[in-house]
Amino acid sequence: MSDTPLSLREIGPAERGTRSDEVVVAVSPAFGGYFTKTIVDVPHREVLRQCLAGIEEQGVTARIIRVWNTADLAAIAYTGAQLSGSGIAVGLLSRGTTIIHQKDLPRLSNLELFPQSPLLDAEVFRGIGSNAAQYAKGESPRPVPTRNDQMARPRWQAKAALLHLKEFEQIRSDAGPVEVEIASSLSHAG
Repeated sequence: MSDTPLSLREIGPAERGTRSDEVVVAVSPAFGGYFTKTIVDVPHREVLRQCLAGIEEQGVTARIIRVWNTADLAAIAYTGAQLSGSGIAVGLLSRGTTIIHQKDLPRLSNLELFPQSPLLDAEVFRGIGSNAAQYAKGESPRPVPTRNDQMARPRWQAKAALLHLKEFEQIRSDAGPVEVEIASSLSHAG
């Protein structure tokens, strides 16, 4: 894994995908920009590397978009699902909270939710990508296994609140979603 921070370059407005084998990875305003790591210091570069590897291992393509006008995870993932050719999207907040969404579901519903960001590691992000790809293929994968820690919320709540406030400051309420590409090489090995 490289220590080089993730750099995402905007390549234009995000359009509705036409490929039925596409999963959109929708990132929050500060992901890979203002912030470069999750709440427990997993580099955003690694989060994307693992998520994209999980998608590609299932033979599905991925496209990355940035949703500028909100820091609400459900809204980010819902936007991604609406733009995804398969109707499946992974939504990512900078702190690491993640969701798999489907376009036909209400905004506040989801296929899988990963709310305990302090407990998400590279293996979980790879599994999230894999499951999203399986949903895109019309399969019904087993939910990604995650750890559960009843003390994670109280232990990380103050830092999560601060990160959310900083994420919120990056919102551009007048900007639509944009397609982005990784500006430097992102190896999928591992």
